[in-house]
Amino acid sequence: MSDWAAIRNARADARLKKSLPSIFPAPALVHAYKRALTPPTPRLAIDSYWHTHPLRADRLARALASRSGAPEGWSWRLADAEFRLPPAPYREEKYALGRGFCCVCGQPAFRFGWHVDLWGDEKPNKNAAWHACCVVAWKLWTTPRDHLRVLRKAQGRKCPVTGKRLLKSGEVDHRTPLYQVWREKRDTPWPTLLAFWGAPNLQVINREGHLEKCQQETRERATWRQTIAIATIGCDEDRSTLEP
Repeated sequence: MSDWAAIRNARADARLKKSLPSIFPAPALVHAYKRALTPPTPRLAIDSYWHTHPLRADRLARALASRSGAPEGWSWRLADAEFRLPPAPYREEKYALGRGFCCVCGQPAFRFGWHVDLWGDEKPNKNAAWHACCVVAWKLWTTPRDHLRVLRKAQGRKCPVTGKRLLKSGEVDHRTPLYQVWREKRDTPWPTLLAFWGAPNLQVINREGHLEKCQQETRERATWRQTIAIATIGCDEDRSTLEP
């Protein structure tokens, strides 16, 4: 460690200990002191922990959402958001729970954006609208390319399409395409839907395999559009025969 890093870590350590509460999530604290540069505040220590474990954050965010379930009367509508964004009822103004509750999973958010009331005061943090884990999970769902290294490691660096070793040029792909999720699975109960944006539906494949898969999906979508167009024309012709 350089002299600069040693001085910086000593100052960060002193600042962290000064602001650290008597009760603090142990995994985040252990992670903070394993980093090359120690986070200087408790909140940064928690954020660093979840950013290092995005797949863990994904699992937890979906588990928390399952506790909340979908609000009564809510349904996933494409008009609310483009289908590449995961459905998030608690981010909609009509169903928002307000400060102190996570806008992704709908569960109470406590000190430092933690998802469990370790302090036992049963008081959600009114300054928080996200869990720290849900922030990282949302980033994984919306920008999975930014987590290429973690996803590569999780699947053993083997391409699931070609069966070959993953190359450095490997690309992130959804096993079930998101357009297909909207078309065929949009009635799936929330938050089960979130798995199609999360780790269970993400894979890293070699570019050649990705190109072939995209071409196949393009042909499939074109065929589907043609089928819909033919069916629509047929319905219009049927109506015209019934008109006086």
